[in-house]
Amino acid sequence: MKIADKSVVLMHYTLTSDEGQVIDSSAGRDPLQYIQGMHMIVVGLEKAMYDHEVGDKFDVKVIPSEGYGEYDERMTQEVPVSVFQGVDKVEAGMQFYAQTPAGPMPIRVKSVDGDKAVIDANHELAGKNLNFAIEVVEVREATEQDLAPFQHQCKCGKGEGECCGGNGECECGGEGECKCGEGQCECKDK
Repeated sequence: MKIADKSVVLMHYTLTSDEGQVIDSSAGRDPLQYIQGMHMIVVGLEKAMYDHEVGDKFDVKVIPSEGYGEYDERMTQEVPVSVFQGVDKVEAGMQFYAQTPAGPMPIRVKSVDGDKAVIDANHELAGKNLNFAIEVVEVREATEQDLAPFQHQCKCGKGEGECCGGNGECECGGEGECKCGEGQCECKDK
């Protein structure tokens, strides 16, 4: 079976930098499992996986725009060291989670100078090519159970296409019109 959307794929991988340094690998561990087309892996690698089969071994170079994005200097900021409550000594390389309106965001301390620290919210691989060595171990069609976490759910508890009965009529317990957006279906008054 060839890898296509909604295929469950198990693969071994080794990720290296342009300099050949190993960044991550599944060697000695279970293969990585993901569902093709569900954006569970970086877009450049997902694109390269299409049409491969069990036993295929190949290399993929993923450019930053299809990996973890370009490095954005605007995502760095100087802050007082005092913002790191409960930490005895703040040092470059430390990682923390900042609370943002979109939820927790990982940040790294880029540098420390006296009572000031420069924090960086870029992914640690932003701006870098990702060089993958891939071996496809298993490919199978995804089951309903595999896909369940990715199914769109309406506030009324029905799945995508069911909320409006497929005809635009609200079935969420009232008069109105069903509108899908922001990952949820909502009944809006007409």
